[in-house]
Amino acid sequence: MDSPIVAQLFRQLFRHKNCQVFPSRSSISARTWNGQGTQLRCSSSTSRRGRGVRETSTNESHWQQRTDLFPVDMMDEFNKYPMVTADQLRGRRERPRRVKMLTRDFIEDSLYNPSYGYFSKQVVIFTPGEPFDFNSLEDEPAFHRLLGQRYTEFEDELDLKSPNETRQLWHTPTELFRPYYGEAIARYLVNNYKISQYPYHDLIIYEMGAGNGTLMLNILDYIRATEPEVYARTKFKIIEISSNLAELQKSHLLRNADSRGHFSKVEIINKSVFDWNQIVPSPCFFLAMEVFDNFAHDSIRYDPISEEPLQGTVLISSTGEFYEFYTPTIDPIASRFLRVRHAATNGKYPHPLPQNKLIKTLQNSMPFAPNLSQPEYIPTRLMQFFDILAKYFPAHRLVTSDFHALPDTIKGVNAPVVQTRYKRRTVPVTTPFVHQGYFDILFPTDFAVMDNVYRAITGKFTQVLSHEEFLNRWAYVEQTETKNGENPLLTWYKNASVLTTLITVQVSVFGEERRSYVPAKFKMRLLGNRSVAAPMSKFGAARRTPFLFSIFSSAPRILPVHDISAQPPRVETLLRSSFTIPPSDPHG
Repeated sequence: MDSPIVAQLFRQLFRHKNCQVFPSRSSISARTWNGQGTQLRCSSSTSRRGRGVRETSTNESHWQQRTDLFPVDMMDEFNKYPMVTADQLRGRRERPRRVKMLTRDFIEDSLYNPSYGYFSKQVVIFTPGEPFDFNSLEDEPAFHRLLGQRYTEFEDELDLKSPNETRQLWHTPTELFRPYYGEAIARYLVNNYKISQYPYHDLIIYEMGAGNGTLMLNILDYIRATEPEVYARTKFKIIEISSNLAELQKSHLLRNADSRGHFSKVEIINKSVFDWNQIVPSPCFFLAMEVFDNFAHDSIRYDPISEEPLQGTVLISSTGEFYEFYTPTIDPIASRFLRVRHAATNGKYPHPLPQNKLIKTLQNSMPFAPNLSQPEYIPTRLMQFFDILAKYFPAHRLVTSDFHALPDTIKGVNAPVVQTRYKRRTVPVTTPFVHQGYFDILFPTDFAVMDNVYRAITGKFTQVLSHEEFLNRWAYVEQTETKNGENPLLTWYKNASVLTTLITVQVSVFGEERRSYVPAKFKMRLLGNRSVAAPMSKFGAARRTPFLFSIFSSAPRILPVHDISAQPPRVETLLRSSFTIPPSDPHG
């Protein structure tokens, strides 16, 4: 069962004026609709449990265990209530009732609705004050203790101004490891920019989910201090969906940027990236740090016999209760994701149904076997983000970091963590269908799958590294070492990965032009204002083929080179440069 603190938390929430207007017993029963008016209950040997509130004449709520064994019949309401989307609810100031929504729209509305969404009113980002002096700390536990102390001081100061038992406070690697984390990102951006774009294009950086703007300031500070010529051509643009946050950032970020001399470099765009409708033809870097985890997902279950997918819909009753239904009619967005994923991965991806036929037969023959699989949460919103990049940012280079695994997830494949914070304690729950705006819903990202989906949609090549591997390559790790040699920058966020778009180089081999990967033995370096290809060892047979050059490695070494043409590289859908391997080479 959910812990007693959950009941206490919900009682506190529903004493709130807004919650009293919208009482909600989140009593969910998973159902399927066979298209003929038959209601099928999704039974299981283990039921998901949660807590909800029943309407009462007092302020005290009566909590009941959620169960799928005896669900309320809501089929008439399901047929009668209109289907709405998160976009249609943006203008609402009150949580909807007597409607039904796809799972992804419910999650989107819960997190991003301008009036009651989680990120519109609840979240505070922890700022530790002065940067940590890691070299003076004895070991990593000493860092933990100091971080806990600063956390307490930070929240005590907030409570002096405005006490809040349900304050949603969280931290990011940008804040914890300021400025070293931001400088590592800046180092990656500058090196890639100088190899592929400088001096023919400006360094244009877009960032989603900028938060306090710390990453932006650290990047601009580093570029100004180390690469003044690049800094003169740098433009930083923040995309912010929330009007309230955009206004706060305009005053807070621009004030800080102005005090550091970056005012002319910063632009805040108050628009959702999913509403973007203007083509940006110039090469640019697109930062999305810890953003994918809060993208809305669809819920899919499968018939264990036919393996037919069914899509999840949540019904919100007249009393604010939630009921989950599954129908075999898959909407075009979810259907497209299933097709693209299957094609991009050659059918190799995690699935809620066992792939072994014998195991599948045994499971289906067991008493009380469920008539549907566990839910699979598919990142349809992330696919749409890739569509936006491909259509409106054709020359982009994506740099993103997010979690590939999370603790305390609910049941299902690629299932989220659903949690809130109460009296400075994190409280996880067991369903995403909770009172909108009070709970964070964050998903892990399957980078093995989404890397292939990104390539299929954008046509670009990528590389996925662990958080530790990326920072080992681009951070000055000695700056974050403790006295005993431990390094919190590398040991924290071990459940995170980094995905980046690689440089594409068009290579001409005896008049034939193709694109491909570059072997690990190649690196790129800069010669004056011209990019060059530097072989790390003999070409061998590899010289017969073109290569995609990646500089995702340590600092380039100066070696004998074949100079690239001094003409500016053409910028089409991909950034391309070219050079010719001389025919005199014995391996040619």
